Amino acid sequence: MENRSGENGETNRRLNLYACVSVMAASILSAIYGYEVGVMTGALLFIKEDLQISDLQLQFLVGIFHMCGLPASMAAGRISDYIGRRYTIILASIAFLSGSILTGYSPSYLILMIGNFISGIGAGFTLIVAPLYCAEISPPSHRGSLTSLTEFSINIGILLGYMSTFFFEKLRLNLGWRMMLAVPAAPSIALIFLMLKLGESPRWLIMQGRVGDAKKVLLLVFNTKQEAEQRLAEIKTAVGIEPNNTQEIVQVPKKTRHGGGALKELFCKPTPLVRRIMVAAVGLHVFMHLGGIGVILLYSPRIFEKTGITSKSKLLLCTIGMGVMKLVFSFISIFFMDGVGRRILLLISSGGVTVAILGLGICLTMVEKAVVNLFWAPWFTIVATYIYVGFMSIGIGPVTWIYSSEIFPITLRAQGLAVCVAVNRIVNMAMLTSFISIYKAITMGGCLFALAGVNVLAFWFYFTLPETKGRSLEDMEICVWESFKN
Repeated sequence: MENRSGENGETNRRLNLYACVSVMAASILSAIYGYEVGVMTGALLFIKEDLQISDLQLQFLVGIFHMCGLPASMAAGRISDYIGRRYTIILASIAFLSGSILTGYSPSYLILMIGNFISGIGAGFTLIVAPLYCAEISPPSHRGSLTSLTEFSINIGILLGYMSTFFFEKLRLNLGWRMMLAVPAAPSIALIFLMLKLGESPRWLIMQGRVGDAKKVLLLVFNTKQEAEQRLAEIKTAVGIEPNNTQEIVQVPKKTRHGGGALKELFCKPTPLVRRIMVAAVGLHVFMHLGGIGVILLYSPRIFEKTGITSKSKLLLCTIGMGVMKLVFSFISIFFMDGVGRRILLLISSGGVTVAILGLGICLTMVEKAVVNLFWAPWFTIVATYIYVGFMSIGIGPVTWIYSSEIFPITLRAQGLAVCVAVNRIVNMAMLTSFISIYKAITMGGCLFALAGVNVLAFWFYFTLPETKGRSLEDMEICVWESFKN
């Protein structure tokens, strides 16, 4: 008996191939989003020169991509409850396809804005549905690692975006940046066909009463029939279906099928547990962007320029190095997510980020006050920026998305995550559209000191969060409640 038990436990811990393939497919969407973010960092240099637009117009161009994420993310939560996670991924792919065609064509600033607007809708959908689908189709023992593939894929996309700007800049000015922006069309088409072949989230299927279809998917994503049936019973209980009910199609309330009343439960009449979950999940997204990751990624060329790096090729090489750091450290985080846990990674990440950005602030302040060039400043700035990006990518970046996609109850998960992403987009848009104006008013060093202060507050906040590693999604409410009571 002991041997069989040991073998069964070993089987349950083995990574399931179908779950892995499903998550990797959904992560392509995250890679497209990452590419859109990364490519704009370098493309802005050429767009400004070619279209002869001002810094204010550049800020609006960047801001509209993130501004669209606000209504799109709120819509995506409800849409994914109506049509399913899989078809919502397909909708996001169509938005990216349309947006990349328009921005790649863009004969004028107006068309460029429209294309970026449509791509922003795809981004809002992506930030909801990619981690949601991955969390709901992954087994508990590997959920952290598999769901973190969405953040890893974003970083792959960002790096590819940086590399794209470096290679396409060799083309003539009016063609190079348009080619950079048109690239996402190809993977968007491929993803549409791929998602038509893969399974739907078993949790969404049970919310629709399609228990038989959900069981088929669970048998694919778990290594043993026993574990699949156990998980099926737990999900049925969470949705309000009797575990002993053997019908393949079960009638469930319309409110459960379509997520009706979820926002009311989140905001108007939240239970103490839901209120605590909202504070934890939304707080993660607020501190991630207030900590400066968006402005560092997008405006890093301006930071490097302040220290004397003025060549476009050198600036783009510096951003490629930054993309490599993001990719390497987000890859490392995959192996620690289900071992070390979410909370410890957040604390390590927050501490490293604070030290790095404080050093960056000191360096930029010295540069701004110096009457001669400081020969060491460019190297110090590059190293400090890379350290900042590395620590952000090993903890705060991936954990924010994993945590907020797993902590909500099943009937509130899609729209709860939508609220988080809406807040994420608001804070990110506010940071990106105001950064140039703020640093011109209080200096670049002053901005970086303010970001360091925010990261100190974030460290305290992360310390208060409960650990969720290894718990099933259906067991998450008990985990959170016990932690907050203690």
